[in-house]
This record gives sequence, C-alpha cells and structure tokens, in this order.
Amino acid sequence: MYYDPVKNIFAKVIHKFPSLRILFYKILDLMFLRSWYVRRELINLRKSFKLSEINIYDAGSGFGQYTYFMSKNMNPSNIFSIDVKEDWINDCRDFFTSRKIENVNFAVEDLININHQNRFDLILCVDVMEHIVNDVKVFKNLYSALKVGGFLLINSPSIFGGSDVHHEEEKSFIGEHARDGYSKEDLETKLHPIGFNTFSSKYTYGFWGDKAWRLGIKYPMLLLNVSKIFLIILPVYYLLTLPFTLLMMVLDFSSLNKTGSGINFIAKKED
Repeated sequence: MYYDPVKNIFAKVIHKFPSLRILFYKILDLMFLRSWYVRRELINLRKSFKLSEINIYDAGSGFGQYTYFMSKNMNPSNIFSIDVKEDWINDCRDFFTSRKIENVNFAVEDLININHQNRFDLILCVDVMEHIVNDVKVFKNLYSALKVGGFLLINSPSIFGGSDVHHEEEKSFIGEHARDGYSKEDLETKLHPIGFNTFSSKYTYGFWGDKAWRLGIKYPMLLLNVSKIFLIILPVYYLLTLPFTLLMMVLDFSSLNKTGSGINFIAKKED
C-alpha cells in the first residue's frame, strides 16, 4: 500500500481550501497516536530550555502540522521548517504568511545534502528516517546542525511490527519505506558513534495502540487505495468506530510499552 497517493489527496484539498488547514491539523493530532507522543515530548523538551529563545529545525515538515503546533506552544522560538516536496512547502509558506505567523520560515531541503553548522537547539524528525536509505549520512548532518546541548527527536516505525511487518516474509505496509523501522539498539548503534547520547527512548503503538491504528488508519487507507469513492462512506465508518479507536489510544498513551510498532527516540549532543 502506498501512503503518498492518499496523502496527496488531502494535500490537494487543503491547497484548494486553505481555510480547512487548521481543522485538518486538529484531525491529524486527534487521529494519529504518534502526534500525541511527539507533542508531549516537545512540551517536555521546551521546558528544559526554560525561557530562553530556541531555534528549531522541523526536518521533514510534511503538511506542517508540527510546525504549527510548535509555533503556538514552543515560544519564544524561531522555527526553520523544510521538506523535499516544493509544492507542500509553498502551500505551508502561503498559509503561515496568511496567518501572520512570523517566527517560522520554510525552505525546500534534502536532508542528505544539508550543511547547517551549530544552528539549532532542537531538531524534530517525524516519520522521515524510515524513508531514507543512507540514514547515517543524515544523522551526521543533523548532528552538525545541532548546537552543543541540543536535542534530536526522532519518531519512526519500530522493528517490532513497524510498517505492519511482523515476520521476515512480510512486506512493508507502506510502499515508500526504505526500512521497516528501528529499535532502540539500532538507533544507538548509528547515533552514538557520531557523538549523540541517548536522552530517552519510548516504544509507542503497543498492544492497544496497534489495534487503534488498524481500526482508525490502516483499514480506511486500504479502502481509499481501492477506490476514492470510499471517501463518501468514511464519515459513517468513523462515526461507528471513533469511540473505540480513541479509547485504545488513551490506553496506549498511558501505558509503558515494553515494545511497540513505533518508537520515540530523543538523542542529545553533549559537550
């Protein structure tokens, strides 16, 4: 299954109707459990800087929902938000300009080729690294981009069922993925030699989160990949299933998962 064609449908809708973008962000924040985890970690990390102004790098901004969240909840801050998709970046830039959000700048960048030096206090990288073959090169670039004492927050599928791969013979549910995911040990093996230390690591989408993802995201996506006509019945589907999906997400969010199909990993660039 390919996420990009489905994601492009929503990108076209919010491009045509920019007034719907904030509603779209709220839906993403509600329906994607990873957003619950990422936003919690962002708020906790912001507290560690106290009242100092910080520079943030949104390394793979997508629709711009995390950039928007940080612009409202991480101040005082300056946010530099990038993606490889020029049309998505242009849409984000137009929207943020229209909302007079002045602490955010956008650019088209490829993380393989960036050359920022000691520029950022915090780098956010959500659902990006699993798409990049040469991940070590990107990790080195991100290390160079961080200031000493800065944090790198990575959110990715894990090897424990990430990309819906549970056995060696299974293929990734997401066709665009270069790898099924990471474990804590995988990330440490790649990040520690560069100079990062582990600040924290949490597995997400445990037993309950996995069930919520299937009910709330996977099955609707499979329907949309069959035919876009299923957009018509999605409101009825969610009316029936949303209470159960949200309950399972709450259970996962309040649990300490020993493993899970996602991972939130925070690395720190020490002195």
